Amino acid sequence: MSDFDDTCRRAGLTWVYRDGAGRMQEAPVESRRAVLAALSALPDGLRQATSLAIAAGQPKDWGPGPWVLTTEDGAELRGEGTLPPLPVGYHRIRHNGWLVHLLAAPPRLPAPSRRWGLTVPLFALWQGERAGMGRYPQLGTLAEGLARHGAAFVGINPIHAGFPTDANSFSPYAPSHRRRLNTLHIDTGTPLPETGELIDYPRTIRAQRAALEDAFAAFTGSAAFEAWRGDGGAALEEFVTHQALSEVQGGYWGAWPLPYQDPKSPEVQRFARERAQRLRFHAWAQWMAETQLFDSQTRAKTAGMPFGLYLDIAVGTHPHGAETWAERDLFAQGVSLGAPPDLLGPSGQRWGLAPMRPDVLRATGYAAFAQTLRAQLRFCGLLRIDHILGLERSFWLPDGLPGLYVTMPRDELLAVLRIEATRAGAAIIGEDLGTIPDGLRDALDASGVMGCRVAMFERDWQGTGAFLTPDAYTPTALASWGTHDLPTWLGWRQGRDLDWRAELGELADPAAARTARQAEVAAFDAVAGGGDLTGLHRFLSRAASTLVAVQGEDLAGAIEQCNLPGTLHEHPNWRRRLPLPLSGLISAPTLEHTGRIMQDAGRNG
Repeated sequence: MSDFDDTCRRAGLTWVYRDGAGRMQEAPVESRRAVLAALSALPDGLRQATSLAIAAGQPKDWGPGPWVLTTEDGAELRGEGTLPPLPVGYHRIRHNGWLVHLLAAPPRLPAPSRRWGLTVPLFALWQGERAGMGRYPQLGTLAEGLARHGAAFVGINPIHAGFPTDANSFSPYAPSHRRRLNTLHIDTGTPLPETGELIDYPRTIRAQRAALEDAFAAFTGSAAFEAWRGDGGAALEEFVTHQALSEVQGGYWGAWPLPYQDPKSPEVQRFARERAQRLRFHAWAQWMAETQLFDSQTRAKTAGMPFGLYLDIAVGTHPHGAETWAERDLFAQGVSLGAPPDLLGPSGQRWGLAPMRPDVLRATGYAAFAQTLRAQLRFCGLLRIDHILGLERSFWLPDGLPGLYVTMPRDELLAVLRIEATRAGAAIIGEDLGTIPDGLRDALDASGVMGCRVAMFERDWQGTGAFLTPDAYTPTALASWGTHDLPTWLGWRQGRDLDWRAELGELADPAAARTARQAEVAAFDAVAGGGDLTGLHRFLSRAASTLVAVQGEDLAGAIEQCNLPGTLHEHPNWRRRLPLPLSGLISAPTLEHTGRIMQDAGRNG
């Protein structure tokens, strides 16, 4: 092994790997050099800091020499040798010149009971006219309607803060900041213009911004808002400053004049003082979003849902959004998160998202990761971690170069996840689809983190390729027909995804692909015992998986899918409204029938 290879291994790089199609790949030296550059030296003050996961409530053997322990509540203890049992939470110890963040975690999250719920894109909800986007209060209405049929949760897409000054940047999985909310879903009470079956984002964003400005102009202030803003501290003020700067400089800080690229610069501080009212507007908008989302969760729980809202955290953040602007040192520059080639993406995927640096996470006690989890868990009882494979290793692609894997501190990230979920009383779903690292699913199961089982892909891949029967599904998982990246039940049966791929020139033999799909449909129908939605939901209800999610698009009879991976403008991603209004979905015979099926299967609690 060369010195360069040794340096790469010590940095956690894996450049020779097997992709999702089973082929061996080797990233070039140029890729390794670029990733090493992105993992540059730690910032000053972090070079003698690290983290360690420990068992909460258990003594911990420590090395020789005196230590100073500071507990999360601020108490200070001095000693030597064994540490005393520590409660669940985050503590710090100074020892031999090092600062060690202690992650005192419970061993495992409790397993929930067998239940079911519904997932639906929030933006796709509508009532009355097809106008605007789904609103936070509509979640409460939907939850109340679902609860009457025994549903335990209602799941939605990520609702992180986006880019309101860029009408073409609306993917929920490429946010500006994952600890702030999307203000496009605020209900101001002002009617918005109708735009038909597809959301017209430029028109919708303009109309929603005008409605928010009018509502803010009528806002006379409240003690609750002032207290909320005070509690938000410096992190909130940096975010609202970024939002106000975006109105002047554009949505992406990488194109701003250099003095404004640093949130601590004198120019930024002066701007914040001079634009205090614009900062107040953006703070108010966040407060409104949080208030309405919290109210929907309260309504869901009051209606009898054990989980209520089921929220989703995107795997990464935009490299030039509010999150990276405020925490530049935490994110690697010049690289993107992505995925190696696999069955879903034969050419691999470059997501255009900034990865968190594992060394900075460890040196800072995973504070940013914990805060990101906490920001979602305040509003939900069930949380999905997108691409949880990234807790084991992340696929980094340098600009213009092939990618490679960077090892992540899995055990410590899982400890933080257990701490935050325990404190929130929530259950965690990890989206574990794709190229699965050896041992990851066992580690997730040991932590009580449930996986995802998608019926479309649950087959005997090592043998005949036949669809698995319901009793063969993993118990510690959430089972569903598909995801937002896959065809709907009707769309799959009709081959609409194949039609799109053929139109894009991605199918070598469209006729053969359609013939193969017809055989797949017949094979699944044989296992499910029928070819209608009733057969599908009866099949899912019998799955060994603890949780089951039915999809709102299927209940509403949608044919087209929400997102077609690998496309930007070729397909109307994230724009499709449901075929039924909210009231129609709640009163749909398909929902009533599904509720009875789940009740018969013992999934209604």
